Formats: sequence, structure tokens, C-alpha cells
Amino acid sequence: MSFLLNWCQGEGVDPTHALIVKSVPKDALNEAIEGHLNAIKCLGRVKVKGRMFDPETRGLVVLCACSQTVNIDAIPPEVRPEEGDPWQLSIPLDSSAQSVVPPDTPIAMSTDSDAGVAGTPDTSSPSDPHFTALLKTVGDILEKVPRPIAPENTAFRRLRPFSGTAPTPNGEENLDTWLMQARLMVDECECSASEKRKRIIESLKGPALEIAQAVRSSDPQATPQDYLGALEQAFGSAESGEDLYYAFRALRQHAGERLSDFLRRMEHALTKVVFRGGVMASQRDRIRVEQLLRGAVESDLMLVQLRLRERKETPPSFLQLLKEIREEEDQQAVRQRPGLAVTKTAVRQVRATDDELKPQDAAKLKQEIDHLKVLVAKLSAKDSGPSLPAQESETVLAP
Repeated sequence: MSFLLNWCQGEGVDPTHALIVKSVPKDALNEAIEGHLNAIKCLGRVKVKGRMFDPETRGLVVLCACSQTVNIDAIPPEVRPEEGDPWQLSIPLDSSAQSVVPPDTPIAMSTDSDAGVAGTPDTSSPSDPHFTALLKTVGDILEKVPRPIAPENTAFRRLRPFSGTAPTPNGEENLDTWLMQARLMVDECECSASEKRKRIIESLKGPALEIAQAVRSSDPQATPQDYLGALEQAFGSAESGEDLYYAFRALRQHAGERLSDFLRRMEHALTKVVFRGGVMASQRDRIRVEQLLRGAVESDLMLVQLRLRERKETPPSFLQLLKEIREEEDQQAVRQRPGLAVTKTAVRQVRATDDELKPQDAAKLKQEIDHLKVLVAKLSAKDSGPSLPAQESETVLAP
């Protein structure tokens, strides 16, 4: 005991805050030792101060300093790591020399800065082994509980302003775009319903804000979905899901419109149809492929290459279909580039030849052409005779 007290004095550790850990493996790191001991909440923050090899146990004896006063009756006799033998716990002072907390003083669970949860006093006896095990179990559970989400971690891009004014003023979003962003915020943002309502109302102004105030007056507990539904009814289209579905079926590819652009235009209309209940969400992929085959009147060859008719029973998703169409469009653009380059080069060569023709050569060539025309006219008149119609004679002389 005197050796342990001298060890504490040499390391600058208060004996009442000292803890001796025995049978620790030689290769154990200080961080691992401190991690196991910090699980004992009544010790507070534990720090390794010294290590010494014990030839009897073939292990280490570790001196640790605790932020709380060490009570031998309040700590477990050993610590069991994940691997290896258990570690024995003791103190450098006996029970008669140790300055301990009076038995009638309630023992409080110490606060761990990592866990961030304050302890509460307990009137149970610290010498009760069940109480000690309960303290350790509660501490382990509190460490595993996820921390509350801080406000900065729930940050979501603020909604752009929306007033419901037509035409849409500069700096504002139209109804469709604003509703898409608002629904994404409601579905993905990890905040309370009141915070979501606040963000929706903050982005509104003008007539749209009046609608939100009417919803709040009629139902103070209205959900964010109720606000979005009221805004869509006030400023959106009055068409039903069936009407939107018929309009979707009437979509056709415009002249010169790329197939990928037509697909995106279809998807925007199909999203409205599904939201209004015109079709079931499970039928979305099949209906998209059917309408693409019907409405893509400018891209028949590409549809054949994509083999969409054979894939109607197992239609691809929107993103997969868009990827395939974009790749095919890029390949067609690459295949067309060499032909365009050759044509332009040939035109440039012909034009260069005409420009480089000398004036005397041009006059000589014109005389030869006139002479050939006269010979052809004489031969034609000799072979045709007087009965040849005038129209046919003009036709023969024309070359």
C-alpha cells in the first residue's frame, strides 16, 4: 500500500481519486483502457497516469486518475473487455484510510460530456450490487442513444417566394415548381410539423399568404399537407385526374424536338396525373412507355433501336429510360458528324475550283459548248424529219 501511495505521489494523483487496474494486457492502449473505465459512471472522467509490468500476472498494473472520488463499494470488482481476461479494480487506500462520501449521502450519476445527459440523485444503497449493475446498464444505454438533432443539422434550403400572382413576378417560383420544392421539404426535412408550417408560411406573400391565413383560422392544427392542398386548389388547375390523364394521352412530339426532351415533358405531365389520382403509381412505368411509343412520331427509328415494344411487359424506370435515350442520341450525333464534314469539304473544293478557273479557259470552254450545241441541233434535225412535233424538237434541242 505504501508503494501505491508513493506511486500516486510521484504521478501527482490524489489517492482518493486514484484507481488501480490489474491484469491489463501489455499491448493495451491508454485510449482502450480509458474507454472501458469511462463506462463506470461513478468514476467520472478517467485518465491513465502510469503503467507498470507485474511479473506474477504477466500483465500491466495501471494507475488511473478519476474526476470523482473513488468509492470501492460503488464500483464493480472487475471490468470485462471484449477479449481476454477480466481486469481487476482496486484502490491504493483501505476502507479505514479512504476519505469517502458518508453512507447516507445520495450517490449521483456523474455527467459525461460525450453522452451529454445529466444524472439524477438516487437514494439506493451504493453497496447493493444490483444498484451498481443498474448504473452501468443505464450508462451504456445513454451512450448508445443518438443525440438530439441540432437545428443546424436540420437545415433545408429555404423555399423560394410564392404569391400566386400571374404572370409569375421576377424572383418568384410558379405554382408547379414551388409545390415540388415544398413537398420535398415536407417529406425529407427532419423537423417538426410546426417548423414545416412555419417554413411554408414564411415563403408566401400576397394572395397565397391570404389563403394560408384562412387555413390557419379555420384549423389552427392544420398539417403542412393541408396548406399545400389549399394552395393547389386556389391557384392550380381545376382539372380532375381523368382530365389530366386524357391530356397526357394526347401529348405528341413536336417537330425538331429531341426524344429526351419529349420524355421529360411527358414525365412532368405524368407526375400531375399520379398526384391527382388519375392513375396508380404502380402503373407509372408502363403508361410512360406506352405513351412514348404513341407520341414519339419524330423518333421511330430510335424507338426501334431501344426495343421498347418488346419491353412493355417489363418497362424501365424514368431514369433508366432517360439514360438509354440520351446515350442513343449521343451515338447518333457521333455517327452523323463524319458525313457532314465530308459534304462541307466537297462543297469547299468545288467552290475553290470555280474560283481558280482562269478567264481565257472559261471563254474557250464556252466556245466548245456552243459548237457542240450546233452539231447536236443539226443531227437532231436530220434524223427527226419534218413530221417531228415542235414541242419534241425543242426537247431535243434543249440539251
